[in-house]
Amino acid sequence: MGYTLIEKIIKKNAGLDHIAPGQIVTVNVDRVMIHDIFIPFVAEKFEEMGFSRIWDPEKVVLIYDHLVPTSAVEDVRHFQIGDAFVEKYGLVNVHRRDGICHQLMTEAGYAGPGDVVFGTDSHTTTYGCVGCFSSGIGYTEMASILGTGEMWVRVPRTIRIVIDGELPANVASKDVILRIIGDLRADGATYRSLEITGSTVDRMSIASRMTIANMAIEAGAKCCLFRPDEKTCEYSGVRMEDVDWLYGDEDADYEKVICYKAEDLVPVCACPSQVDNIHPVSEVEGTRIDQVFIGSCTNGRLEDLAVAAGILKGKKVACKCIVTPASRKIYIDAVEAGYMKILAEAGCIITQPGCGLCCGRAGGILTDGEKVVATNNRNFLGRMGTSKVGIYLASPATAATSAITATITCPEM
Repeated sequence: MGYTLIEKIIKKNAGLDHIAPGQIVTVNVDRVMIHDIFIPFVAEKFEEMGFSRIWDPEKVVLIYDHLVPTSAVEDVRHFQIGDAFVEKYGLVNVHRRDGICHQLMTEAGYAGPGDVVFGTDSHTTTYGCVGCFSSGIGYTEMASILGTGEMWVRVPRTIRIVIDGELPANVASKDVILRIIGDLRADGATYRSLEITGSTVDRMSIASRMTIANMAIEAGAKCCLFRPDEKTCEYSGVRMEDVDWLYGDEDADYEKVICYKAEDLVPVCACPSQVDNIHPVSEVEGTRIDQVFIGSCTNGRLEDLAVAAGILKGKKVACKCIVTPASRKIYIDAVEAGYMKILAEAGCIITQPGCGLCCGRAGGILTDGEKVVATNNRNFLGRMGTSKVGIYLASPATAATSAITATITCPEM
């Protein structure tokens, strides 16, 4: 019997001849990511454990993104502790203003095909877009890795998802992952690896695959993996012959296989206040909204801004519309492509790259009774303001179209 993609990665990393689901394996960690929210807790726990040095300072990435720029006086403490940790232990990969952690980890080449990467954020699953086993952990686990370079994992069972055909013009990868989450439910993939494949996926950009991998955690997944292809190699700067082992065998032991026909998919949204409360956009069309948010580590990439600009060109938004690129590089590329000019002329508020609004700290939080269509990854109570804010998660196309009417509106492209 063959192996799933996650089994192959763990088996090769640990130097084992055979592994099976449920087995406890110690892996050698290729990279870790810590962001500004968690650095004080990681630093405290690291020293509490008695470590005096980091196993490999070059394999640690510290990214300031959730609290940039600061919105509360106590936020400064996180930067001070982070900077002191960098100085004391010789960290070299530090990003203070470059963008959102999950965008930077693949954009800057920290996470690549076949790597094993952990981060102090649940959406670390994002890096599976390039065939990287990446998963979120807590600060105690992170402190342990910093001192040892190792981490134990239980080999996950795998749910294989096959998507074949050509997506309708108004359906994006965000609609695809929302549909998958709606079908699996919020706990349907708990500690599973999602292995995404099919002809539809083959045609997707790396950015589109990132959106799917990013939100896999919303179904409880431990990781979400895509087989690397030529697009992956170009994006990650690797050779195909070095990653051609990264695929799931047809005769592997999959827990189940779920198949979708791309042509059957429609624009959908996650309605308040659960990510698996999925409905076609047409069912909630006409709902009045107060704000639109286009951005985050889920949908703040260049292709997302291009879609929004294409819809908003020559038009004006009828409600507050906030646009947040996922990284400084994407911001610059969007300026050079003319997207930012179009969005600004349409009346959008354009912010620096960061996590503020998505994590409900700054940059457009809402209050009781208000509704927002957002392209980020969670619509839990209190996520983007008070507990009485209604959050509808949707694709950039749905969000931009809705901004024109100040009502939830299905995109026609």
